[in-house]
Amino acid sequence: MNDTIRGLLAKHGNLPVAVTDVADAADLYDAGLSSFASVQVMLALEEEFDIEFPEHLLNRKSFSSIEAIEGAVSEILEEQAA
Repeated sequence: MNDTIRGLLAKHGNLPVAVTDVADAADLYDAGLSSFASVQVMLALEEEFDIEFPEHLLNRKSFSSIEAIEGAVSEILEEQAA
């Protein structure tokens, strides 16, 4: 999942640094992720994983790091499987 998230960030995140240079826990907004780009990443994640982000995860914290994105996607997938 990490590689998929990194690929989507590279394609849709419009980061000024290489995604490969960003640590899993690093703040993506500090790395240059804009609010607009975070929406683009969210839409790409929804399409890639066939999920929909619930309202409680539509916040800056959910997209603050690769680790946070992975946690949010995992939470959604677990809820769908239940």
